[in-house]
Amino acid sequence: MSARPATERPWTATRVLAELRRHGGRPADIAGMAAYGIRSPRLLGVHVPEIRRLARAIGRDHRLAGALWRSRVHEARLLAAMIEEPRRVTPAQARRWVRGFDNWAICDGYAQDLLWRLPFADDLVRSWSGPGPEFTRRAAFALIAELAVHDRARSDREFLRFLPLIRSAASDDRRYVRKGVSWALRQIGKRSPALRRPALALARVLRHGDSASARWIGSDATRELERHRPS
Repeated sequence: MSARPATERPWTATRVLAELRRHGGRPADIAGMAAYGIRSPRLLGVHVPEIRRLARAIGRDHRLAGALWRSRVHEARLLAAMIEEPRRVTPAQARRWVRGFDNWAICDGYAQDLLWRLPFADDLVRSWSGPGPEFTRRAAFALIAELAVHDRARSDREFLRFLPLIRSAASDDRRYVRKGVSWALRQIGKRSPALRRPALALARVLRHGDSASARWIGSDATRELERHRPS
């Protein structure tokens, strides 16, 4: 995203929120999001393509991202991840954000648009992957999944270190943690032929695990990895 011309009307949090409200507010859209588990006290019902269009118009802006996060509006917080400047994000800021994650969409949006770009992403995974709030733990495994998809500079060895975290969290029976763990395992296995083997082996072990959650994750990941062969 490029910087704004100096003569352009500046984007402020007030202006951005007004623009989001202009595209939201339809009860059917809000109800539809809620039906898919996207619930938040300040939900406007704006669709993600519209939020991305606005992000492209704004460009990167650390100060504005902070103001949008503080608004507590769901769509403004998604937009904040899209326009934040990764080099200016601190570990304290990332940990402050995760305490505000209240649905799967905000977890996944931050993982996709920002968290995987941070140089301390591995520290966040380790910090968030243990027992804790549902959407904090979900964020750890969404972050692993996005690293597997986007960070092409990483070695396979680095992803092997995530497998014990997946195995440890597989017994967590909370819906969004369970789905996040499966997602992370599947994306690691699809990254390369060398990673498919240990990921599939772990999936098969989990498929016969002691908990219903582990068995669900194992079956879900086994089914996808058996039919997907990375080149």
